[in-house]
Amino acid sequence: MEFTTNSSAETKRRAAALAPRLPAGTVIALYGEIGAGKTCFVQGLARGLGIKGPVASPTFIIINEHAGKTPLYHVDLYRLPTVEDALQIGLEEYFSRDGITVIEWAERAEELLPPGTIRVHLTAQGQNCRHIAIQGLADD
Repeated sequence: MEFTTNSSAETKRRAAALAPRLPAGTVIALYGEIGAGKTCFVQGLARGLGIKGPVASPTFIIINEHAGKTPLYHVDLYRLPTVEDALQIGLEEYFSRDGITVIEWAERAEELLPPGTIRVHLTAQGQNCRHIAIQGLADD
């Protein structure tokens, strides 16, 4: 599945629309440069999961857990340069939890990602325009 969005609001709407298709235990790997819209995508996904509170990138915290009917585990690996670092924070433990795990900068722990991981590639195409390609989503 591929599409282009022309605003952060549209990116959030498209991500929110995916939420009902995601069973508990889903792992989503996000790829894209700084400013590509990864956190914006997660914010939309959170709204689609019914999460009410603020959703910010956990760059310095590494993992934010958001409570909801389906919990959201938001991981940011930007500050963790090695797979060993990801193992030390217990990344793999989140893959078997009852929520949705979304990982920004997922390429830093690619070899840890479980089979069935959904991969989302975001590319900025101007100030507000984003190209989004999703691989591994059922029926795509």
